[in-house]
Order: sequence, then C-alpha cells, then structure tokens
Amino acid sequence: MIVASIDVQNSKVVQLRRGLEPVLERENALELAKEFDRFGEVAVIDIDAATGRGSNGEMIKPLLRAADCRVGGGIRDAERAAELVSLGAKKIIIGSAAFRTGQAFALNTELLDALVKKIGRERLIIAVDASGGEIVVDGWWTKTGLKLIETARQAEKYAGELLFTSVEREGMMGGADIDAVRELREAVSCILTAAGGVSTIGEIEAISRLGCDIQLGMALYTEKISLADAFIASLNWEKSAGGLLPLIAQSRDGQVLMTGFTDKEAISESFKRGKLCFHSRTRERLWMKGEQSGNTLELLRLRSDCDRDALLALVEPHGPACHTGAWSCFETGRRYTPWYLQEIIDERLRSAPAASYTAALTDERVRRKIMEEAYEVCTAKTHDETVWEAADLLYHTMVLLSKEGVRIDEVFAELDRRHKKRGVSGGET
Repeated sequence: MIVASIDVQNSKVVQLRRGLEPVLERENALELAKEFDRFGEVAVIDIDAATGRGSNGEMIKPLLRAADCRVGGGIRDAERAAELVSLGAKKIIIGSAAFRTGQAFALNTELLDALVKKIGRERLIIAVDASGGEIVVDGWWTKTGLKLIETARQAEKYAGELLFTSVEREGMMGGADIDAVRELREAVSCILTAAGGVSTIGEIEAISRLGCDIQLGMALYTEKISLADAFIASLNWEKSAGGLLPLIAQSRDGQVLMTGFTDKEAISESFKRGKLCFHSRTRERLWMKGEQSGNTLELLRLRSDCDRDALLALVEPHGPACHTGAWSCFETGRRYTPWYLQEIIDERLRSAPAASYTAALTDERVRRKIMEEAYEVCTAKTHDETVWEAADLLYHTMVLLSKEGVRIDEVFAELDRRHKKRGVSGGET
C-alpha cells in the first residue's frame, strides 16, 4: 500500500528536510486528503503537537471524515488516541511517548498496554524513527540510546504496524535506505511501512517486494513521483496472470457489483478518468465500464489486498453494472438501501414531475410529516404496523436530508463515530 503524508504545521501543509528545514507550504489540506484517499491511507502528522508548540487539532478534524487517515504527532495518552478514533481516525501513530518512561528511555509498556486496551492493537502504529540505527524522539532531536532492531522486536508485541523512518534521508530525495528496511523486515513479522528518502519508482518496487508498505511525502509534493505510478509499482505483478490482476467493484453500501481484470494501463486510466477501467480479455484492450451503455462506475478509491495481487474498487454506479440490465452481476435486482432511496428522492426533487408526491413536499410539510410519522411509529401496535410506519418515517426523513443537502453517508459516519467513541472505551453502542 502507498501511504501519502500530510504534515501539518502552523495550520498549513508542510514538507521539512530531515524534519527541520521547511521546503514547501500548502494550504489545501482537505483537498489533498480527498485526492490522496483514492490511492491509499493518508498519514496526517501534527508537527506542532509533536514538538510541543501547539496543536492543529481543529484543522485535522475534517480530514478524518474525508479520508482513511492514520494520525500522529503529540499523542501521549490513551484518552487522546481514543478521541481521535472517535473522530474518524483509522489508526493512531505513537512516536516519542512510546519510548520515554519518566526521565529514562525505554519502551513505555504502561502506555502501550493502555493504548491496546483502549483502541486495540490493530489500530496502533508505533513509529520507530531512527538515525544511525538508533531510535530518536522529540521531532528527531533527541537520541535515546535504543537500538532500532531490538526495540522494534519489543514494540511489535503491542502494535499491528511499525512505521520506520530513516531520519538521515527524510526529505533529502537521495534515495531510501533499502538495506535498513530489509534488515528490519526480517526482524519483525507485523505490518511494516517504510518512509524517508523514497524518490524513485524503482525504490517503491524494491520495498514492495520486501513485503512493506511505503509512505511518500516530498517525492509527491515535488511531483517527482505520481501517486498513480506509485500505486501501480506497489502491486505484486509477479503473481499476476499474464500481467492481469483481479478487480472487484463494490458500491458504498457494500454491494458487489461486478468483477473483472485489470492491468497497469487500466489502473492508470481509472485514476486519470475517475471512472473504473478494466482490461477486456474478449476485446484484448482497455475497456472503460459503460463506454457504450453510459452505465459507468465512478471511482471513489482503489485498494489492494494484503498480498497486493487483487484489487477492490469502491465506486459510485451510474446505472446498472451488469450487461443484462441487472444492478449487479451477482443478483437479479437492486438491493433497496438508504443510498438507493436517496438517489430516487434526489431525482424527484431535481426533475419535479407534476405527479410526484416527493416534489410536492415543502420544507414545512415534510417536517410536519416527520413529527406525525414518529408518533405513528411510537403508537404502532403490531409488527406490520411498525414496519409500515417506520418506512414512512424513514422516507420523510430522507426527503428532509436531501432538501438540507445532507448525505446519508454523513449520518452513518456520525453513527460510526459514536460507536467508536463508546467501543474504544469498552462501552456499547
């Protein structure tokens, strides 16, 4: 997997050479997060929090809802980690705090135990930033005396993933330390992400062959490497069948729509067009889904599996996916979901046909209907009555959401946030 980095300092996106010297600044953090999310997870690092110079928490919050983010920088206790998870962070990166116990340097097992209990080992990433084979902390200013390999072996007991940054090479664009990555990969069995100095597609291919993920920063912002090229290079083409990998298309509600095969050209075109492309084995050429019918699949994000030899595309379908006219190639009809209901409501509000009940619902009327239907649900006496009244309530609520410009995804995201807020603390939804 390719992880794109968004480092934040003074409310701006920055890139620093060796963590010290500012090289560039940008102010479009949310736009970057949305774009980077198409290719993989996004690493959001609060540099000010990491160095004790403040916090960019309010700036970071919207990023957590816009993308699959792993968040780090100044996280020093389990409560802060749990709060970030509840706000939408997929994983938490712990750096300096993992290696300080009082005034001494050692693996902080008390903190790590608390984090595992609070958010789970699978959500925890420990940053093993190193210079000369030694762990460094405090924004890479302080040497700890802890040896990288030995400490990493101890740390992986608590984390689902380690993030290794070669500090000497970070932001230097001089090439990754492949030998150090290989040595660390052979020493630990958990997921390992390598960062620092990666500046060529060849290095991405080499690190991927070691079974590691790659985090990119400076090479992206200076346009030395494109995310599309990096994504393609990170895949396991050695396991492909004649240069083809299986590709599954899935809608946002989790429904599998279709499956096919892709190659390097099709992946590149999918990112370029924003619509899912395949390699057609019958046509023996690039094929964009819907190029004849118009029933395209808008690409939201693309992910590889754990072995990087199969792909899952999250898409927004514009029309049926199957050539038979069925919504999915794996069923005869479309599953009725809140997403589907909102699409129908949006279309009715947009086209406003004369006979449409939906289009005739004014803001005042739909609010009144919601209150009426809520009462009917509460006073329903039988199973069938409850189903009927609940359907009315859901429908009118969805109309109000569409009128207010609220997407059902946002509602489910808020429910997910509440679930995580309770779940990471051991509570229930």
